[in-house]
Amino acid sequence: MFNEDVMAIRLSEAEFGKLVDEAVQSLPEEFQPYMENLSVEIHPVPTRQLLHPMKVRGGRNLLGLYHGVPLTEKSVCAPVEWPERILIFQRNIEGVCDSPQEVIEQVRKTVLHEVGHHFGMDEEDLDKFGYG
Repeated sequence: MFNEDVMAIRLSEAEFGKLVDEAVQSLPEEFQPYMENLSVEIHPVPTRQLLHPMKVRGGRNLLGLYHGVPLTEKSVCAPVEWPERILIFQRNIEGVCDSPQEVIEQVRKTVLHEVGHHFGMDEEDLDKFGYG
């Protein structure tokens, strides 16, 4: 399933996408309705345009990003912004992993970290649950 290279772990887009889908599907059933208006996208790396407003240089350590309004901050009076997105950066995740098993674990951790932001968790909350 995995294409190992001496220099780095590299998965096909389909292999990586399957890992991301499995992580999303692993959420408890009661959370699934809150995921319906959230797209989860895979990108090779973050773009300069994405990093610029965040004042992040390089972005090699950015594994994922939640872009939206957390459920805990939504208001019936506020306009709905569509689509809410989670971006997962494939090459960055592969770059911090030394084995195919680490890639599997890091994808799950990154997806759950970003989903946590969608549910209103901050970095401290995520650290408590091991997704920091």
